[in-house]
Amino acid sequence: MRKIVCLICFVLSFSFLEAQDTYIVNGEQLELKKEVDGKLDLFWNIIDGNYRYFVKSESSAIMELTNTKKDGKFQEEYKTLLNELTNATMSTKRLNLTLFSLKEFVDSYNSSVDSSYQSTVKRNKLMFRLGVFGGITNSPFVSNPDNLTTPFFGGELEVLDVNQISRHAAFLQVKHVLEQDELQYSTTELALGYRFRFINKAKFSLYGNVKFATLNFSNVTIATEDNGTITTESFNDTSFDAPLIFGVGADIRVSENSFITLGYNELFALFLDNQGNFSTDFSIGYKFNL
Repeated sequence: MRKIVCLICFVLSFSFLEAQDTYIVNGEQLELKKEVDGKLDLFWNIIDGNYRYFVKSESSAIMELTNTKKDGKFQEEYKTLLNELTNATMSTKRLNLTLFSLKEFVDSYNSSVDSSYQSTVKRNKLMFRLGVFGGITNSPFVSNPDNLTTPFFGGELEVLDVNQISRHAAFLQVKHVLEQDELQYSTTELALGYRFRFINKAKFSLYGNVKFATLNFSNVTIATEDNGTITTESFNDTSFDAPLIFGVGADIRVSENSFITLGYNELFALFLDNQGNFSTDFSIGYKFNL
C-alpha cells in the first residue's frame, strides 16, 4: 500500500500547464486560453467551475458565447453571434457549446476564408484518461464469515467522448486484492464497465459505475477439520462472469488535466450473490488526461 501512495504522490508532483493571457471582456478581467488563431479566434477557460467560451474577429472585440435559459428553453445566443461573425456562411444547426464542437466550427470557417490558414484541429473522437487507485475491501461476493477487509490496488483506462463534459464513459480496469493470513483469498480482476456522470461540473463529477464483464484469476486456501485434524488446501480458479456490479464514484479536478478519484464499489450485483456482508469497498486514486 505504501508503494501505491508513493506512486500517487509522484504523479501528483507534475502539473499540466497551458499558455493563457489576461483579457478584458465587458469590464471583466479574465485569464483565457487561445484555442484557435485565425480570421476568427476562439478562446476559453474554466472560470468559477464553469466552461466559458469567447470569440474575436478581425473587426470586433472579444465576445462571449452564451446559451442562457428562459422559460425552460435554451436561447442559443452563441449560434446567433457566430452566424453574424461568419455572415451565415456555415450552418450552426448542429453546433454544440462545447470546446471540440466550437473548435471544429471556427477551424472550418478559417480554412474556408483564408487559404494560408493551417488547421490545428485533431480529428480524434475519443478522449482517454489513465488512473491508478488503492483501497480496502471486504470482498462481499466471496465467503468471508468474519467480515475481514484486505487492501487492493489497480489501474484503469477510461474512454469518453471528445466532448470534455460528456456524461458517458467506458472503462477497462485491472484490480488486485491482496491476501492476508486471516482471509486466505486473493484475486486479480479484469473488468469492462460503463460510467454515467449524473452530476457533471468542471471541478467535480459524481457518477455511477457498472461492471458488466469480469475475468478473475483467484487463489483460495480452504481449511477443513477431520477428527480434530485441520488440513488446508490451496487452489487456483479462473472465472468469467457478466455480474453487473454497481458502485458510485467521484472525480475532483486538481489541475487542468488531472483528478483525484473516490470510489465506493461493489455495492450490489444483479448476477452475483452477496455472501452476507454489506460492501466495505472504498478506494482513492488519481487519473489524468492522456
